[in-house]
Amino acid sequence: MSRIARVVYTARTATAGGRENGASRSSDGLLDIWLSAPGSARIGTNPEQLLAAGWSASFASAIASVAHERKIALPAGVSIEAEVNLNYGENGHFLSVQLSIAVPGVERDVGQILVDQAHEICPYSKATRGNINVVIVLMST
Repeated sequence: MSRIARVVYTARTATAGGRENGASRSSDGLLDIWLSAPGSARIGTNPEQLLAAGWSASFASAIASVAHERKIALPAGVSIEAEVNLNYGENGHFLSVQLSIAVPGVERDVGQILVDQAHEICPYSKATRGNINVVIVLMST
Protein backbone atom coordinates (compact mmCIF):
# COMPACT_ATOMS: atom_id res chain seq x y z
CA MET A 1 0.00 0.00 0.00
CA SER A 2 1.32 3.45 -0.91
CA ARG A 3 2.01 6.06 1.73
CA ILE A 4 -0.07 9.21 1.21
CA ALA A 5 2.12 12.30 0.84
CA ARG A 6 -0.87 14.58 0.27
CA VAL A 7 -4.50 14.28 -0.73
CA VAL A 8 -5.01 15.93 -4.12
CA TYR A 9 -8.80 15.71 -4.21
CA THR A 10 -11.61 14.05 -2.29
CA ALA A 11 -14.88 13.11 -3.96
CA ARG A 12 -17.82 12.91 -1.58
CA THR A 13 -21.15 11.40 -2.48
CA ALA A 14 -24.23 10.35 -0.60
CA THR A 15 -26.28 7.46 -1.94
CA ALA A 16 -29.74 6.44 -0.82
CA GLY A 17 -31.00 3.07 -1.93
CA GLY A 18 -29.05 0.75 -4.18
CA ARG A 19 -28.58 0.01 -7.83
CA GLU A 20 -32.23 -0.94 -8.34
CA ASN A 21 -33.90 2.18 -7.04
CA GLY A 22 -31.34 4.59 -5.66
CA ALA A 23 -29.97 8.06 -6.11
CA SER A 24 -26.50 9.56 -5.63
CA ARG A 25 -25.50 13.16 -5.19
CA SER A 26 -22.06 14.68 -4.80
CA SER A 27 -21.34 17.10 -1.97
CA ASP A 28 -20.86 19.94 -4.49
CA GLY A 29 -24.12 19.09 -6.29
CA LEU A 30 -22.45 18.63 -9.69
CA LEU A 31 -23.33 14.94 -9.74
CA ASP A 32 -26.99 14.23 -9.10
CA ILE A 33 -28.13 10.94 -10.59
CA TRP A 34 -30.76 8.26 -10.33
CA LEU A 35 -29.58 4.66 -10.19
CA SER A 36 -31.20 1.72 -11.88
CA ALA A 37 -30.35 -1.90 -12.51
CA PRO A 38 -28.80 -2.74 -15.90
CA GLY A 39 -31.55 -3.31 -18.42
CA SER A 40 -34.17 -1.68 -16.22
CA ALA A 41 -36.88 0.51 -17.70
CA ARG A 42 -36.27 2.95 -14.82
CA ILE A 43 -34.45 6.15 -15.76
CA GLY A 44 -30.95 6.16 -14.33
CA THR A 45 -27.44 4.88 -14.66
CA ASN A 46 -25.73 1.99 -12.91
CA PRO A 47 -22.43 1.50 -11.09
CA GLU A 48 -20.87 -0.32 -14.06
CA GLN A 49 -21.49 2.67 -16.35
CA LEU A 50 -20.03 5.01 -13.75
CA LEU A 51 -16.91 2.84 -13.43
CA ALA A 52 -16.54 2.70 -17.22
CA ALA A 53 -16.78 6.50 -17.51
CA GLY A 54 -14.40 7.16 -14.63
CA TRP A 55 -11.80 4.62 -15.69
CA SER A 56 -11.77 5.69 -19.35
CA ALA A 57 -11.41 9.37 -18.40
CA SER A 58 -8.61 8.59 -15.96
CA PHE A 59 -6.86 6.37 -18.50
CA ALA A 60 -7.00 9.08 -21.17
CA SER A 61 -5.37 11.49 -18.72
CA ALA A 62 -2.70 8.89 -17.95
CA ILE A 63 -1.93 8.55 -21.68
CA ALA A 64 -1.54 12.33 -21.94
CA SER A 65 0.73 12.34 -18.88
CA VAL A 66 2.97 9.61 -20.30
CA ALA A 67 3.14 11.39 -23.67
CA HIS A 68 4.10 14.65 -21.95
CA GLU A 69 6.75 12.92 -19.82
CA ARG A 70 8.26 11.20 -22.89
CA LYS A 71 7.98 14.42 -24.95
CA ILE A 72 5.71 12.75 -27.50
CA ALA A 73 3.34 15.07 -29.34
CA LEU A 74 -0.09 13.61 -28.71
CA PRO A 75 -2.58 14.64 -31.39
CA ALA A 76 -6.20 15.29 -30.48
CA GLY A 77 -8.56 12.39 -30.81
CA VAL A 78 -7.44 9.86 -28.20
CA SER A 79 -10.54 7.85 -27.42
CA ILE A 80 -11.35 4.97 -25.12
CA GLU A 81 -14.29 2.63 -25.24
CA ALA A 82 -14.68 1.01 -21.84
CA GLU A 83 -16.73 -2.12 -21.28
CA VAL A 84 -17.41 -3.07 -17.69
CA ASN A 85 -19.07 -6.45 -17.40
CA LEU A 86 -21.03 -7.53 -14.37
CA ASN A 87 -20.56 -11.29 -14.35
CA TYR A 88 -21.83 -14.13 -12.23
CA GLY A 89 -19.82 -17.23 -11.34
CA GLU A 90 -19.37 -19.84 -8.65
CA ASN A 91 -18.31 -17.16 -6.11
CA GLY A 92 -21.11 -14.75 -6.93
CA HIS A 93 -20.93 -11.49 -8.87
CA PHE A 94 -17.66 -10.09 -10.18
CA LEU A 95 -16.45 -7.52 -12.70
CA SER A 96 -14.33 -7.73 -15.83
CA VAL A 97 -13.21 -4.86 -18.05
CA GLN A 98 -12.07 -4.23 -21.59
CA LEU A 99 -10.55 -0.91 -22.61
CA SER A 100 -10.35 -0.39 -26.38
CA ILE A 101 -8.05 2.54 -27.03
CA ALA A 102 -7.45 4.60 -30.17
CA VAL A 103 -4.39 6.84 -30.31
CA PRO A 104 -4.60 8.33 -33.80
CA GLY A 105 -1.66 10.13 -35.32
CA VAL A 106 1.09 8.08 -33.65
CA GLU A 107 2.87 4.97 -34.85
CA ARG A 108 1.45 1.74 -33.46
CA ASP A 109 4.57 0.87 -31.44
CA VAL A 110 4.56 4.34 -29.86
CA GLY A 111 0.85 4.02 -29.13
CA GLN A 112 1.46 0.66 -27.46
CA ILE A 113 4.18 2.17 -25.25
CA LEU A 114 1.82 4.99 -24.25
CA VAL A 115 -0.98 2.55 -23.43
CA ASP A 116 1.26 0.14 -21.51
CA GLN A 117 2.79 2.90 -19.40
CA ALA A 118 -0.58 4.58 -18.86
CA HIS A 119 -1.88 1.28 -17.48
CA GLU A 120 0.97 1.32 -14.95
CA ILE A 121 0.19 4.83 -13.65
CA CYS A 122 -3.61 5.13 -14.05
CA PRO A 123 -5.17 5.21 -10.54
CA TYR A 124 -8.09 3.00 -11.66
CA SER A 125 -5.71 0.45 -13.17
CA LYS A 126 -3.69 0.44 -9.96
CA ALA A 127 -6.79 0.06 -7.80
CA THR A 128 -8.04 -2.96 -9.73
CA ARG A 129 -4.72 -4.64 -10.60
CA GLY A 130 -4.88 -8.29 -9.61
CA ASN A 131 -8.53 -7.99 -8.55
CA ILE A 132 -10.42 -8.23 -11.83
CA ASN A 133 -9.79 -9.44 -15.37
CA VAL A 134 -8.71 -6.49 -17.53
CA VAL A 135 -8.10 -6.61 -21.27
CA ILE A 136 -6.55 -3.60 -22.96
CA VAL A 137 -6.68 -3.40 -26.73
CA LEU A 138 -4.87 -0.80 -28.84
CA MET A 139 -7.16 -0.30 -31.82
CA SER A 140 -5.81 0.27 -35.30
CA THR A 141 -5.87 3.89 -36.38
